[in-house]
Amino acid sequence: MKAIIAKAKVQEGKEAEFEKVALELARQVEANEPGNKLYKLCRSADGDYLFIELYDSNEAMAEHGAAPHMKEAGPKFFSLMAGRPEITVLDVLGD
Repeated sequence: MKAIIAKAKVQEGKEAEFEKVALELARQVEANEPGNKLYKLCRSADGDYLFIELYDSNEAMAEHGAAPHMKEAGPKFFSLMAGRPEITVLDVLGD
């Protein structure tokens, strides 16, 4: 199993629009990606946004990146973000 933490800084004043795009993407992921077990948008106390993601396998993670809804959301995200996201990929240990 694989986990991803993707940290995004959003342009000031664009937070509501970013949340709308991100929450719609989360709905698409949950509805269309059987290998995804968790895809949640979170916000830290300092205003950074984090996606917390969990996948069955490397293949499921790759399918996520290639999914049509991901390709559609990409340009929307980048127009709202203040730089590229920081992405950390983790191996899940235990059951």
